[in-house]
Amino acid sequence: MRHEEHEGRLATTNTKVTKGRTPRKLPPKLIGFRGVLPFVIFVAFVAIDVFVFSVAARAQNAPPPYTPPKLANGQPDIQGIWQVLDTAAWDLQDHGASLGVPAGRGVVVGNEIPYKPEALARKKENDAKRATLDPESKCYLSGVPRITFMPFPFQIVQQPDKVNILYEYNHTIRQIYMNGNPHPSGHIDWWMGDSRGRWEGNTLVVDSVDFGEETWFDRAGNYHSDELHVVERYTPITPYHMRYEVTIEDPKVFTRPWNMSAILYRRIDPNVELLEYECYAYQLEDQFTKK
Repeated sequence: MRHEEHEGRLATTNTKVTKGRTPRKLPPKLIGFRGVLPFVIFVAFVAIDVFVFSVAARAQNAPPPYTPPKLANGQPDIQGIWQVLDTAAWDLQDHGASLGVPAGRGVVVGNEIPYKPEALARKKENDAKRATLDPESKCYLSGVPRITFMPFPFQIVQQPDKVNILYEYNHTIRQIYMNGNPHPSGHIDWWMGDSRGRWEGNTLVVDSVDFGEETWFDRAGNYHSDELHVVERYTPITPYHMRYEVTIEDPKVFTRPWNMSAILYRRIDPNVELLEYECYAYQLEDQFTKK
């Protein structure tokens, strides 16, 4: 009887009894796994249920997408004075601080610009000699999209057949034609390119070609050729913010298209307006002062 009780006790702890056979001990790890498995399954189901409920609750409570006011012609109204608050003017990619350069997160999606090997070598040379090679140092017009990332505000003014962007830097004026006409035939070198726009819902989509090769993307030597093709997307996401997305194509310089993304901020400070930044005048003044 004691023997049977002893075997029964073993069978309830760490033995497996098979009829007609001597009880066999189970490995301790297997005993622990069998004991914990139901609890693990229960916890997993609870975690999945909580996650699904949380996602559903957020989706239910999320505010609807922002709908901007409309102009009399039905176009979304994105007029106003806007400005970036990032450091892409110094470098489109992630970068640390140095003398005269604030640290900042990049605007390049994935933080990689897919240069061809020979083009990357030129980019590095540009960066090393940026003090004299940067077109900004010569007061050239900035080009697209660099002028958007410059530390100067710009103003959007809409008309039925075009969207005008007035930039504080060098009093640059850019006209985006909205009449459905295609780009002119042939290649024409323009500092700001030829821009044709359309509306996709509340997003202004701007297709630009016909650039020269004299402009850069930033002060870090990132550059392009005269085959640059730029597609910009301006999407209002609140009354005071607009998402700015850019796709860059240039088969001479890059191995594939690449993208940038940033936020534009509406300037709402009192008496805000575009002021002056006459780069050429300041450059001439500096030259004559040094004589």
